[in-house]
Amino acid sequence: MRAKKPSWCHALAAASVTAQYLAAPSLAADPPYPVKPVRLVVPFPAGGPVEILARSFTPRLAEGLGQPFVYDNRPGASGTIGSEIVARAPRDGYTMLIANCAHSSNVAYYRKLPYDTLADFAPITQLTVTSGNLLAVHASLPVRSVKEFIAFARARPGQLNYASAGVGSPQHVTGALFAAMAGIKLTHVAYKGNVPALADLVGGHVELMFVSPSFALPYMQQGRLRALGLAGPRRVPALGDVPTFHEAGLAGYDYTCYHGVYFPAGTPAAIVNRVSAETIKALASPAARKFLAEAFYFPVGNSPAEFRAFLEQDVAHQAAIAKQIGLQPQ
Repeated sequence: MRAKKPSWCHALAAASVTAQYLAAPSLAADPPYPVKPVRLVVPFPAGGPVEILARSFTPRLAEGLGQPFVYDNRPGASGTIGSEIVARAPRDGYTMLIANCAHSSNVAYYRKLPYDTLADFAPITQLTVTSGNLLAVHASLPVRSVKEFIAFARARPGQLNYASAGVGSPQHVTGALFAAMAGIKLTHVAYKGNVPALADLVGGHVELMFVSPSFALPYMQQGRLRALGLAGPRRVPALGDVPTFHEAGLAGYDYTCYHGVYFPAGTPAAIVNRVSAETIKALASPAARKFLAEAFYFPVGNSPAEFRAFLEQDVAHQAAIAKQIGLQPQ
């Protein structure tokens, strides 16, 4: 004869069933991620430095997540057009932004952004810090050093044009800070990205550009461009004969950029943290490390919280630079 279960057993079983029933909605609200491709918005033209950086690590990231990344180039207004798309996207982890330091400098150069740089994005991780832009001049310009260039420009106020990827872009800020510290007047010509800007420099339509070393190097090797100085704090081995601006006479000059990835604010923390961890792993892959070294980038790979703290500091830093160089928001 089967023994009768005590009443506390029935109560325990009922509680277990109730707990499973109550847990079911929570499980249903937390589906597997990702179950479809992730859109990566690149707010600059195809073939530019930001997209090339993305292609160095997203194949490994796609392996880690089990879904591919689809590139969506949305250039214009120094990255603000593509950034707005991400800020307004669904908070489901399927729309992601990769951007450079214009993401934090745009606050100082645009009177009214269509989003809040800090409140409307969920930082994933900082990818890199750069070595700083090169002052690259067209080969026809009769100068071979920063000192000669400054003297040449001083004798021709406003007559030398420098290209950039847009107002507030790292090329623009590097050039404006250079001009302010050198006491010269240069004319800024804004493009929709690095690719068309560099094309006009190589073609001789503008005289100079403060450009990523990796982008300028092939044209330097062909003799079509000449590098005079570097904006970062130290020389780079591949360009050992190119001094920093500080070494060339602009004491204290130090301006570098960074790259990072973001989701829209409100994306579930579990998704943000998983993608952050997988991105950091992808940055450590041999292919990514090889690209970073050749592009004169230094990998970072910090946590979402660390990246957010960095962004808060950089927004303030960029505002101080804007005040120093006297550029008013447009």
